[in-house]
Amino acid sequence: MRYVLNTGEDRREMLQIIGAGEMEDLFGDLPPEVRLKTPLDLPGPMSEPELARHMRDISAENLSLDDYACFLGAGAYDHYVPQIVDQLLLRSEFYTAYTPYQPEISQGTLQAIFEYQSLICALTGMEAANASLYDGASALAEAALMACEYTGKKRVVYSGCIHPEYCLTVGTYLRHRGLEMVEAPECGGVTDFQMDGLLDSRTAAVIIQQPNFFGCLEDAEAAGELARRRSALFIVMTDPVSLGILKAPGEYGADIVVGEGQGLGNHISFGGPYLGFMACSQKLVRKMPGRLVGQTVDKQGRRCFALTLQAREQHIRRDRATSNICSNEATCALAAAIHMTCLGREGLRSVAQLSLQKAHYAHRLITSVEGVESSFKAPFFKEFAVRLNEDPVTLNRRLLKNKIIGGLDLGRFYPGYCGHMLLCCTELRTGDEIRRLAAGIGGI
Repeated sequence: MRYVLNTGEDRREMLQIIGAGEMEDLFGDLPPEVRLKTPLDLPGPMSEPELARHMRDISAENLSLDDYACFLGAGAYDHYVPQIVDQLLLRSEFYTAYTPYQPEISQGTLQAIFEYQSLICALTGMEAANASLYDGASALAEAALMACEYTGKKRVVYSGCIHPEYCLTVGTYLRHRGLEMVEAPECGGVTDFQMDGLLDSRTAAVIIQQPNFFGCLEDAEAAGELARRRSALFIVMTDPVSLGILKAPGEYGADIVVGEGQGLGNHISFGGPYLGFMACSQKLVRKMPGRLVGQTVDKQGRRCFALTLQAREQHIRRDRATSNICSNEATCALAAAIHMTCLGREGLRSVAQLSLQKAHYAHRLITSVEGVESSFKAPFFKEFAVRLNEDPVTLNRRLLKNKIIGGLDLGRFYPGYCGHMLLCCTELRTGDEIRRLAAGIGGI
């Protein structure tokens, strides 16, 4: 609120009612040693125009993607969000909606979630999808737990080419459940599953990311076949935009598909909120975490919607719950549904093709710079890694001065790839921006 509506008399009356003499009495329980002894270092009072100008000056210190060309991906992507997405999200029916426990008064919210689930199923080639999860990392962790619960086994084998921060999240979930994580090593930017004893009868799931953290395309069908030989589930983490041109995971035998849905109609927003999506085969639907909206008919035979599965600890006994996930990212999922609906199959394919073409154009220009080489030979989608002729941190500082947000220093996660940078191109990057990036990498 712009104005504090309470007058001095209002405050005195409220303090009197609760038995406090002055405002300081409200903080009497705080130990003196943790309380501020000096006034806050804030400027003096300002008029409203002065304050508005001051706040604009402060906010201008943030780097906005309206002013900077972003080539940083690694899980958060600068895709275009059509104006219709934000406009429809502003509708009060969506903004004020709460968990649709009472279907008779929540049909609009339930239908929106049902349509989102249907779109995710169509995108991934799977049979069922839930009403979204917190983010891609927690969705992957929930998938691993789901596989262990379904198979009764306590071991998951995961690709060393999955986003390292996602792997840390999975480890946090599994560590205190007595479940084991085994890493299949990275080799040349893709996963090497060909190791004796890596997969055995104890394996609950094989997990890959497609495209992987390095942007490279894995031999997903071969990974799925290895999982089936050991009677393990096959979990695929994917970039939903890539499915505009890549084969859907359901078509090559995935049992569970998860991913980060930020690239579908959600702004980067300085890091969130995002949404995790999850889809699975019909046999696993009762092990799926979160909630699932289903379509049915009322007693007059009219089409309607209801929460079909609610296997959360909030609804049933904790020891029978599939997960302690107690909510979903409904607004972000709605943005994704609007985005997918507006784009359609051809629109999503166009976004994916433009991202692919621009990434390959950038790769050709950058690797033509003297001393810069491609890190890997594997085919890639919209992200790629290069070995630079200087320190990535130093390069990124120089690029930033020219309003270019550079790539990710791979040495941060992979010590063996110090001096390598992961770059990303979406459909929003222009030819001029790509050429300026290549010139900046070349020191021009």
